[in-house]
Parts: sequence; C-alpha cells; structure tokens
Amino acid sequence: MARLITILLIHCLLCSWLMAQSLQVSPNGRFLVTENGEPFFWLGDTAWELFHRCTKEEAVTYLKKRKSQGFNVIQAVALAELDGLHTPNAYGELPLIDANPATPNPRYFDQMEDIILVAAELNMYIALLPTWGDKLFKAGWGIGPEIFTVENAYHYGKWIGNRYRNQENIIWIIGGDRHPREGTEDVDIWRSMAEGVAEGFGGHQKTLMSFHPQPKENGGSSTWFHEDNWLDFNMHQTGHCPGNSYLNITHDYELPLVKPVLDGEPMYEDHPVCFNAKEKGYSLARDIRRIMYWNVFAGACGQTYGCHDIWQMYDLDKTSINGPLRPWHEALELPAANQVVHLKNLMLSRPYLTRIPDQSLIVTPQSDGTDYVIATRDENGAYAMIYFPTGKEVELDLSPLRGKKFRSWWYDVRTGTSWKGMTLNKKHRMMVNPPSQGAGQDWVLVVDSWDHKFHPPGQL
Repeated sequence: MARLITILLIHCLLCSWLMAQSLQVSPNGRFLVTENGEPFFWLGDTAWELFHRCTKEEAVTYLKKRKSQGFNVIQAVALAELDGLHTPNAYGELPLIDANPATPNPRYFDQMEDIILVAAELNMYIALLPTWGDKLFKAGWGIGPEIFTVENAYHYGKWIGNRYRNQENIIWIIGGDRHPREGTEDVDIWRSMAEGVAEGFGGHQKTLMSFHPQPKENGGSSTWFHEDNWLDFNMHQTGHCPGNSYLNITHDYELPLVKPVLDGEPMYEDHPVCFNAKEKGYSLARDIRRIMYWNVFAGACGQTYGCHDIWQMYDLDKTSINGPLRPWHEALELPAANQVVHLKNLMLSRPYLTRIPDQSLIVTPQSDGTDYVIATRDENGAYAMIYFPTGKEVELDLSPLRGKKFRSWWYDVRTGTSWKGMTLNKKHRMMVNPPSQGAGQDWVLVVDSWDHKFHPPGQL
C-alpha cells in the first residue's frame, strides 16, 4: 500500500510539473515569460470553433497534433461565431439558456473544461474568448443575436471567469473580430466584460488579458484599450490580404507605454486571398512565413498561425464559410503548419528577452513590399538576425554588434536546418546574397559575435 501511495504521489507531482504554468509580462514589458521567468514565445493557432463543433475525442486529436508541431497557444471561443447561440455543440448543448447571458448552461461549459484540461496536460494554453463579437454587434456579416449590455457583460464575464478560475492555462481575450463603434457603448461593454472576467478569475494579477480586433491600419487593441490596466498585451488582426503587417507591430512597439504586442489573426493558410479565390487564388506557405517573420522581427512577442479549414473546424457534414479546400483533420498537415515551429526555435536559440528590432542594419534603401528585408538583434550586440523574404541582395551594416569578428549562419525557414556561412570581420558595410532568390525563397542570416559560443540557429 505504501508503495502504491508513493507511486501516486510521484504521478501527481509529475502531472503538476507538466501542467502549463501561469504566464506574465517580462520585466522590460516586451515579452511573455512563465512564472519562473523563462521566455515564452507565443506560437498560436486559431481554432475558433473548437468548443462548438468538436467532440472531446476530436479536440484531443487536434491538440495532440498541434502540440507535436510546436504550438503552445490555442485561440478558441465560448459563444462561437457560427450560430453559436442557436446551433448546439457536438453533444447537443447550447451555451446559454434562451440565449440569455444571465443563464449559462453548465453542461456546455463543463464540456469546454474537459478540453481545457487536456490542453493543460499537454502544457498548452487556451486563449479563451468569452464571446465572439457578433453577440455585441453583427456588423453585417455576423449571425448574432446581439445580447450584451454594459451590465450583463460584466455579470457574464464574472461568471465565466469564476467558472474557470482554477485553470492556470487560460489567457483571456476580450472582443472577437469587432471594432468598438464610435458613438456607442461598445468600448464600455468590452471594458465591463474584461473587469468581470478579471474579478471572477481572482484579479488582474492572476491572468493575462488582451483584445481581438478586426483588421486595422496601425493600432489594433491599442486604439481603444492601451492604457487600460486589464490589457496586458496588444493584439492585431492583420487580415487575409497581403500587406505590410510589420507596420502594425511597429506602431504598438513604439508607443510610450510599453506592452507586448503580437498578430493574433494574420492571413490564414488555405484562405482565398482577399476573399477572392477566383482571381487571386489561395494563400500559400510562403505568404504565411513572410508575415510571421516580419512581425516577430519587428518586435512581436510571438505569432499566431491560422488555417482557413481549421478555424471553422470544417468537415463534409458542416456548413462552410468562404470556400475551405479540405476537412480540418486533413489540413493539420499543411506545409506552413509544420514550418512555423522553426521560427519559435530560432528565436529561443539566442538570448530572447534582450531582443530588439533594428532596421539600421539594412543599408539598402527599401520600399514596402513582399521583398522587404527586416532585421532584429540583441540589444547588447551579441547577435543579429536578418530575414530575406525573397532572397534579394542587400547591403548590411554590422556596426551595432559587439566585437570585431563574427560567425554567420544561413537558416532555412522551410526545414529549420542551418549551415555555417562566412566568418565576418567587422566592416561598416557588406553586400549579402542569400543562397537562392525568388518567390518562396526566404532565408534568415544569423550573425553571432565571436565571443559567444551559441548553438547553431534553431537548436535549443
């Protein structure tokens, strides 16, 4: 009996060790870290309909696959977009009784908790939206119904916060693909919901919170909530058309009040480009990589990936939105989904919490476009990384780096492999040619100060 008790205690301790730790903002205000102070690189996926359309078994399949691919944050919604108040979940349950936020259906939220616990066991986080934005404002394409007011948003937020207050792997995301409208109570309603969630969960200090907006030039969540105490980090949606997403990140990075920032909804893999598949086709892995590297090198604390087939958990028996190409379980293996982990591994293979964007490393004049070369470096000069979206030649200035001699590496963003480049002596200017050029021929040049014996890029 004593031996059995010992085994059970060890098992419990091991499970506790494997469970996701609570997260917090780094001391310099730029990044996320675990409660032990370890760097946390947000690598997210949008599974908006996870709780609404999937059985627990399907959710386990999805979560285990994403875990194996290096993802650590899953963005999902309680009151879902696709008629979430009137179309029941896989077990026949609706989230609210009579579509009333004052009367949640406990069975629905119990089934959500089963999935949240699976994520915790996998050391993954759920970025949980209490509701999709159409429940406040349908905006012409939502289903609704519009049910929230300042008062009931607070009470619903407090209820759902309290319901999951023991789950340390939850990050709370207010909003849901909506901008607050001028001349309305929208800002007050979202603030009220945020305050309710925080109070129900046990206080602002116990959780991280952000806001998920629609696409917007420059500021996203920062436009309305940057100085609010509940907003711990800024979130953008840069949308499903090609664009210079790094400008959004740069906008928030340069705000006087420092907070982490990331792109919580970029162009999805397998998505009709600009919603126009007939004329513009569907997005490719190269489009996804370019956005992700741009954003992170511009100073983001991580990046969310998305797949058009997966956000809606599309299957052949489900109503589709905007022409998905394949069922969600087939889309799990799309190229970019297996490549995005190389970005996380690259960033964590060098000192992470001292990283800054620095375009002074790029001497060649540039215009905004798909070939825009972007640079980041250690603020102490220990290393630099330069991302080449199309492999074009540029002139570099390594004078911000420390030392007179440097190792260089070429990092293949498609495979996560690297090989040594030239040994560089300190010069103010040098021309650099990546290994190949053209659409989809994107590379990272990593330059390390000779004084630091770093592992090859991508090796942790």
